[in-house]
Amino acid sequence: MKMTVGEIVSACGGKLLCGSPETTVTSVCTDSRKITPGALFVPIKGEKTDAHTLITATFAAGAAATLTEEHSEMSDSRAWIAVPSTERALQQIAAVYRKKFNIPFVGITGSVGKTTTKEMIALALSAGLNIMKTEGNYNSQIGLPLTMFRLRPEHQAAVIEMGMSNFGEMSRLVEIAAPDFAVITNIGISHIQQLKTQENILREKLHIADRFHPGSVLFLNGDDDYLAGLRDTWKGTMVFYGTQPWCDYRAMNIREVNGCTGFTLKAHGKNMQVVIPVLGRHNVNNALAGLAVAQALGIPLSRAAAKLETYQPPAMRQQIHYINDLTIIDDSYNASPDSIRSSVDVLCSFRGGKRIAVLADMLELGEYSRKAHFQVGVYAAGAGVDVLLTVGEEAKEIARGARSEKPEITAKSFQSNDEAVDELRKIIAPGDAILIKGSRGMQTDQIVHSLLQ
Repeated sequence: MKMTVGEIVSACGGKLLCGSPETTVTSVCTDSRKITPGALFVPIKGEKTDAHTLITATFAAGAAATLTEEHSEMSDSRAWIAVPSTERALQQIAAVYRKKFNIPFVGITGSVGKTTTKEMIALALSAGLNIMKTEGNYNSQIGLPLTMFRLRPEHQAAVIEMGMSNFGEMSRLVEIAAPDFAVITNIGISHIQQLKTQENILREKLHIADRFHPGSVLFLNGDDDYLAGLRDTWKGTMVFYGTQPWCDYRAMNIREVNGCTGFTLKAHGKNMQVVIPVLGRHNVNNALAGLAVAQALGIPLSRAAAKLETYQPPAMRQQIHYINDLTIIDDSYNASPDSIRSSVDVLCSFRGGKRIAVLADMLELGEYSRKAHFQVGVYAAGAGVDVLLTVGEEAKEIARGARSEKPEITAKSFQSNDEAVDELRKIIAPGDAILIKGSRGMQTDQIVHSLLQ
């Protein structure tokens, strides 16, 4: 990136306390440990620390400027910019920087599957375009603005993951990213503790289209009941993907092929065979989104599909490891009822030894938590899980649900990851497949690491 201090002051409505408005800023950073020469430091007040105490250290590391909400005057050769809120200023600066790029922006949101869908869309588009995409989990009120600053003149399109958990958050993200195209993967109950109902979740996610123009398109998962309902109510241009007969991009004849998933794509009156190197019906819909967006942006379907054949899942998202005659499905990044069901389906597609699910608490479900955990257990037992180990207080309901569906199932509950690992080591045998999944706060990746050692 490249902006002058004067441009930054204008973008955020700040006050330059000292330093030159001609100073060039070449990056923006909120982490004092990652400062590079020429950076603008944005100190964020956190629950435990106030990064304003690190401003001096960032200048020593080469920062060219800093924002501050704690200083009203300063004498220094470096630029200090006073703002009411450093977080809000970060968003305002990012919004101005984004406007420098007249390229297609694709926003992705949904209760589950955002990251995988983002990766598949970016991969499909890379068949013909130079893509900038969200890296890691930089999809939040702070992460998304930082993503904007990764845009470079050589980029021809941007694929932006947009995460929200409360009222008003999507609107603020859209002020920054202003997507021309948008994808909504599904409407589940993630973050329902804050948003109360799925209807509220749908309304909030639809704000992703707030900055749409006449050429904009909203891509929707037709297999989701809430999104399918928009066919009769939303007035903009929509493209549906899924397995329903009326979907614009429809998957038929879904099948497992040597550890991959194959399907027949029907779109625009033509059929085409597609193979993706991952398991799970949910990944078919993710691939359909990639194909639909790619064609809308001028990429031939055949080239987009060829790119998807090279897809590799991001870390901790249904990564499959084979070690010591065991199959370990690492889906430890996060969890919701819908995503656990999808992962259980992947686990139960394996044949040979025992199918073992290690499931931890799903967080932020509020009053739905007890019922949601119980239903996940019912589903796991009915799908064919042989052994169920749970971690955490809420996840005890998963075990209860499993036993209610299949009394003979082996279902045990533990309070810690270490206890679950100890039990696993006692029961695993060659040929077993093991799924590990839980909300990010449960750190179930520790279980994966223990098994891979």
